[in-house]
Amino acid sequence: MSSKRYGSIEAGGTKFVCAIGNEQFEILETSIFPTEDPDKTMEQVKDFFSRYHVDALGIGTFGPIDIDENSSTYGEILASPKKAWRGFNFIQAVEKWFSNPIFLTTDVNSSAYGEYAVGHAKSASSCVYVTVGTGIGAGVIQNDHFIGGTTHLEIGHGFVNRHKNDFDFSGVCPYHGSDCFEGVAAGPSIEKRTGIKGEKVSENDDIWTIEAYYLAQLAYNLRVNFAPEKIIFGGGVITERLIEKVREQFEMINASYVAVPDLIDFIVVSIFQDNTSATIGNFALAHKLLQEVAKK
Repeated sequence: MSSKRYGSIEAGGTKFVCAIGNEQFEILETSIFPTEDPDKTMEQVKDFFSRYHVDALGIGTFGPIDIDENSSTYGEILASPKKAWRGFNFIQAVEKWFSNPIFLTTDVNSSAYGEYAVGHAKSASSCVYVTVGTGIGAGVIQNDHFIGGTTHLEIGHGFVNRHKNDFDFSGVCPYHGSDCFEGVAAGPSIEKRTGIKGEKVSENDDIWTIEAYYLAQLAYNLRVNFAPEKIIFGGGVITERLIEKVREQFEMINASYVAVPDLIDFIVVSIFQDNTSATIGNFALAHKLLQEVAKK
């Protein structure tokens, strides 16, 4: 019996990462290219996968996107800041050249599933993955299912309590200014405050105490709303030192109210230091889908 091959499309706001994986979810081949207009970008996606046999495909994309399979607009990019992609239907575009099963979700859900399948949450029944980069998003998993109702979660746009030394900051969210987590804690907010990119800011700068306060609020809200076994942070802004500060702030905010495991084990940095969590998650989701199809 031949071994299965899984495909992954990680559709990011700035780049696409296409990959082929095996049954052990190991990456065999990868292609990375800029996110341009849909026609040009998807032609490169098609060209990559035309060179390989793929039994099932997992797609994790930027959003917002309609991931309700019962919706008339299933697979469609909605009110995205990337105007050229608004109204683009991912499923319909891929189905023109790919006839095997396709699993579609958000890029952060794909990353969450990577952690759930083989990462920090592989022995857990529930977890939350939070990405902090150009934006802030989160994927929540409970008993092998993504949590969400009519659409995917928008946790990064939850209301935030401002740090006492940060009231003058106007924020970066085009919708909520400084009133949501993304507005005050995403990567661009650090650059707007300091004038330099986050990776060049000294780890002793006071901005990291403010950043940790916001991310600790987010972690606390996730704990009281979803009670996960693990909260996992990833993305370009996240470092081990920052998460140490987040744990300290979380302890202060919680004030011993809700029970949590040792914070070193509860609030952690993604195990995928090479940013492959979404790719691995897409392989695992493609594998899961193929198993479900075989049972029908």
